[in-house]
Amino acid sequence: MSITTNQQSAPTKKIGILTSGGDCPGLNAVIRSVVKASTLKGWDVYGIPYGTDGFIGIAEGKYHPEDLLLARHGYNLPGILKGIDVLQFLSGSVLGSLSKGHPEDSEIASKILKGYEILGLDALIVVGGDGSIDIIYELAIRGNWKMIAIPKTIDNDVPYTELAVGFTTAVEIVTQALYDLSFTAASHERVMIVQVMGRDAGHLALHAGIAGGADAIFVPELTPHLTPEILEGCCRQLARLRAEGRNFALIVVSEGVKNLEGNKEKYIADYLEKVIVEKMHVLCDADPAFCDLKAVDVRAMSLGHLQRSRPPLAMDRLLATVYGIKAVELIEREKFDRVVVWRGGKVRGLPLKPIIKIIQQCHHENRCAYPVEADSFMVKTARSLGIYLGESEISEGSIDPESLAILV
Repeated sequence: MSITTNQQSAPTKKIGILTSGGDCPGLNAVIRSVVKASTLKGWDVYGIPYGTDGFIGIAEGKYHPEDLLLARHGYNLPGILKGIDVLQFLSGSVLGSLSKGHPEDSEIASKILKGYEILGLDALIVVGGDGSIDIIYELAIRGNWKMIAIPKTIDNDVPYTELAVGFTTAVEIVTQALYDLSFTAASHERVMIVQVMGRDAGHLALHAGIAGGADAIFVPELTPHLTPEILEGCCRQLARLRAEGRNFALIVVSEGVKNLEGNKEKYIADYLEKVIVEKMHVLCDADPAFCDLKAVDVRAMSLGHLQRSRPPLAMDRLLATVYGIKAVELIEREKFDRVVVWRGGKVRGLPLKPIIKIIQQCHHENRCAYPVEADSFMVKTARSLGIYLGESEISEGSIDPESLAILV
């Protein structure tokens, strides 16, 4: 008896997939989804190693196209566990990722274009953040590539999508860290300052800070840089907590918040620890009500790359899966130059060009393409809980939701 797969009779397509930028939970789930959906259609899927560097390797003969066929690879466990599909549970990227910036060297760009030409792809799926999508889109224009973008970033700062792959799991990681730190902070009556990722966007700090019970949250959109007034407000928050009988506190700060001079710090949490302690002493000299703060033990820490290293949660696996399926569907319908997004509980494919223009303009003006809004529901939620957010100014150049109409 022969068993056949339910493949469609449509012509075989050759599609590529790559992961670019920093890794995050859910990348392998995207890859798995694309491979499964494409294989059922009889398509070939080529996994490009290390982002666009893989095309350079192809051009230089480092990789043979047949070795990159994902449809012929198995990620199953051997022995009696044969058949267990583990790819969606793994963090990182089995293809490797790349975070080098723009390939400005014309020779390097030419090799990338040559590698793509050698593969002869019908379409390319790019799994990346706003920076990676922007860079690869420029190459796609030069090489006349047919491209589909899937947003992934724990910063959740890609325009027009409510969720990027990896964000939900990163929020859970930070939330769990804050929960764990609450007990050591309470045991030693400490103020714990926790630095999280978020170079331009504060979504991760805000969501995890609310979920993790933070007493103060500083994000680039609301506190672009620290000021004496912000420090005093933070100290007043700490003094209020002590007056209520709670002698510990949690402060969450995005890495993108700048120092008092408006300059970037490698570890803003360490800097914040130092200036808060200094401010405590200054306030004590002016008002005895603050003198209790002089004895407070303040400690800082950075969660670093742990924030994107855990296996993806169910929501990120589901999101990654539906994004991969949608990308394959768009290719089948020949709807190219699109970005897959999640809005209002639905997955959609929006035109990529206008979104790239937004990203490029925001990058040129050194601002976030999808910022935390000062009047957003999550910000209002934090304020309603009594969480100190520092200065609150509405971000300039924020995206008007009504403008979505031009992308439908």
